[in-house]
Amino acid sequence: MASLFTKIIEGEIPSYKIAEDDKHFAFLDIRPLARGHTLVIPKREEDYIFDLQDQELRDLIIFAKKVARAIDQVIPCQRVGVSVVGLEVPHTHVHLIPINSIGDMNFSKGPITISEAEMREIADNIARLVKV
Repeated sequence: MASLFTKIIEGEIPSYKIAEDDKHFAFLDIRPLARGHTLVIPKREEDYIFDLQDQELRDLIIFAKKVARAIDQVIPCQRVGVSVVGLEVPHTHVHLIPINSIGDMNFSKGPITISEAEMREIADNIARLVKV
């Protein structure tokens, strides 16, 4: 059965798409810890990031780096934090979160509320700067 993320990739579930290439997909998290919180996933379903082949892992991180650079240009922050938790959805995903302190990466604090219009604007602004 296809994962939630595969359904997003295939357009069955709408998303705030940031970037895509033949192997990866990036989109805004709908339960963000911060404005610009983005998920980067491989298109091939693999539950655990360390079960990816070495080349797949390298490619995922390089794709995530391109997305993070664009986020950093759009969202005021000290840096873009990276987290791989992997318990929420059985499909490898990398969280890219604009942060100003380590507490900004605290998943237990819950999501912030962002309007649909602002989510679309953030996604469009980041997408314009991603060089894939």
